[in-house]
Amino acid sequence: MGDLVIGARSGAGEPEGSGGRAARAAETATPSASAEDAAAQSADEHGDGTGDTPRPHPEDSEPSDGVEERPVRTERKQRSFWKELPILIGIALVLALVIKTFFVQAFSIPSESMQNTLQVGDRVLVDKLTPWFGSEPERGEVVVFHDPGGWLADEPTKESSNSFVRGVQDVLSFVGLMPSDNEKDLIKRVIAVGGDTVECEGEGPVKVNGIALDEPYVYPGNTPCGTKPFGPVKILDGQIWVMGDHRADSLDSRFHMDQPGGGTVPVDEVIGRAFVVAWPINRWSTLPVPDTFDQKGLAAALPAAPAAAGAVGAVALLPLVRRLRNRQDRDRRS
Repeated sequence: MGDLVIGARSGAGEPEGSGGRAARAAETATPSASAEDAAAQSADEHGDGTGDTPRPHPEDSEPSDGVEERPVRTERKQRSFWKELPILIGIALVLALVIKTFFVQAFSIPSESMQNTLQVGDRVLVDKLTPWFGSEPERGEVVVFHDPGGWLADEPTKESSNSFVRGVQDVLSFVGLMPSDNEKDLIKRVIAVGGDTVECEGEGPVKVNGIALDEPYVYPGNTPCGTKPFGPVKILDGQIWVMGDHRADSLDSRFHMDQPGGGTVPVDEVIGRAFVVAWPINRWSTLPVPDTFDQKGLAAALPAAPAAAGAVGAVALLPLVRRLRNRQDRDRRS
């Protein structure tokens, strides 16, 4: 604004003789300091004549330390997919390991001992959660258990001859994404539990606590006893009696009665209950408890023990009750 000369024209200049007019124009263009102060005060009081508050000039505003204020824009840089992939794989492996350890584990069927319920190559899912809450195997359930000792002594483990493939299988089986081929586990059906008496004479049927079992799951052409009649056998508490559905091709409790435990399996060795056939897809099915194990009277021997204990206790307390009654009678007479 100070560089602009007010009154300059685009026409011809005035003669040199008119210096007085030029001087007056110059004086007019450069007013005195007092005149400027007065004009500034008048502008502050009355505005610019439009009635609006005068706007400060950008140069008259307070300094901003040399930094121009701009809206803060938050930009989040996205990670590359290949950087996130190892994290996702790690999380998946940890979850799989936790699920295998505490919830569900997959097992492969290596033999024909459970035909036709289970075929060779089937993959079953085993519930490992309920045993953590004190649940024990029940009659009719299909369970997976560790070798109680000597049942699989002559069974070779099935492993790949390729070291790389074997290593991958070991890793996947460790986290539960693939059944293990080198673990010596068995899968059978629970026929009797602790407190039961089980037997099978001649060609059958199998009897539990004197109740005959109707076993439609037995392999066609087999007899309930197979080639090994047995019993009667009293099952101790904390033990189970197991048999394969393919009775003629199953080295189950019947064939280990000469070993410690008398052919029974400790409940502590049970990994869990197989509840579904998950693979192959065309074999998908659940593994429910057959209706024959819901017969009335099948578990009659179990509640009889508490009742008998109660009766024995009552007999033992009878002399004490009589003494108390005699004392009360003497007190009343006196």
